[in-house]
Amino acid sequence: MQKFPITAVGLAKLEEELKYLRVEERPAIIRAIAEARAHGDLSENAEYHSAREKQSFIEGRIAELESIIPSSEVIDVSKLSGDQVRFGAKVTVVDEETDEEKTYRIVGQYEADMKTNSISLTSPLAKALMGKKVGNSVEVPTPGGSRAYEIVAVAFQ
Repeated sequence: MQKFPITAVGLAKLEEELKYLRVEERPAIIRAIAEARAHGDLSENAEYHSAREKQSFIEGRIAELESIIPSSEVIDVSKLSGDQVRFGAKVTVVDEETDEEKTYRIVGQYEADMKTNSISLTSPLAKALMGKKVGNSVEVPTPGGSRAYEIVAVAFQ
């Protein structure tokens, strides 16, 4: 079985989502299906079909989480240090063309979230940054052409 790196916070979020789906969403959708069924003819019952579709999504996500969680390998980022970019690093880069500065945290694929600037270690940017140090420049292929970034800070927290 392939192991996937994940932070303790990322694993906790996945476990919380799984618990929520099992305890809250699954029973609620079962009630909604029963209620829609009580309305009669199922062939033209939009509520029933909508509830069944939502149930399918919920059960699929539960199955996905049940396979991800046991195959996760928790990496304690607080015990990491150094100036080289690797999993768990908080990396500040400057776009060499626009001088725009951004900070990203490199995390596992199942906890990546652009809202929090957490990027998957399998993303093109993270792949380009891995193993580099402060002062290094990297070329990242993008749909609009290559972008160059300079690493200005690496931290582990």
